Amino acid sequence: MRIIELNKRQETILQIVKDNGPITGEQIAERLSLTRATLRPDLAILTMAGYLDARPRVGYFFTGKTGSQLLTERIKKLTVKAYQSIPVVVNESASVYDAICTMFLEDVGTLFVVNSESYLVGVLSRKDLLRASMGKQDTESIPVSIIMTRMPNITTCKLDDYVVDIANQLINKQIDGLPIVKEVNVGGETKYEVVGRITKTNITKAFVQIALDEFY
Repeated sequence: MRIIELNKRQETILQIVKDNGPITGEQIAERLSLTRATLRPDLAILTMAGYLDARPRVGYFFTGKTGSQLLTERIKKLTVKAYQSIPVVVNESASVYDAICTMFLEDVGTLFVVNSESYLVGVLSRKDLLRASMGKQDTESIPVSIIMTRMPNITTCKLDDYVVDIANQLINKQIDGLPIVKEVNVGGETKYEVVGRITKTNITKAFVQIALDEFY
């Protein structure tokens, strides 16, 4: 929910609760010479937005949170699941040439490498492919398994991870994106199924959307 711009009555209600809370809806209505039904939408908005909280048989009280604090809380609660995109994968037997073509056609900065059982075994970045294509090497005969970063040296994430945490990892590791994985137990061994990807672009879109919701 966007951080709302309060109208005059909502600001008045907020001040009443700050000064007198906890206070019931009936008491607020009496101070404003309004009916409880008239105030109900305003109280619901203030509560859903996080400015107020309510307890049964106690009343409303001020949470102490400002608009900027509520916005920060909203950002911190964003999860990978809401902003993921479709992963682009290649098989470990694919050639470097095929991987370069896939990266170009799909317009991505990272490819996820899977084995014949479709489990994650590696990651390919633009730098990996550029390095492999330099010189006189035959990119059509070199499998990506030779140049990829292998498990377990791969940073992964899950659908319920927080976007802020992933953004921090991308910055610290100086990488474009992470595979979103689901753990699968195969014969007592943990394997990883690629179910999505989260990239700098995904995260930028999330923050831009929040900004647009806030100011427009």
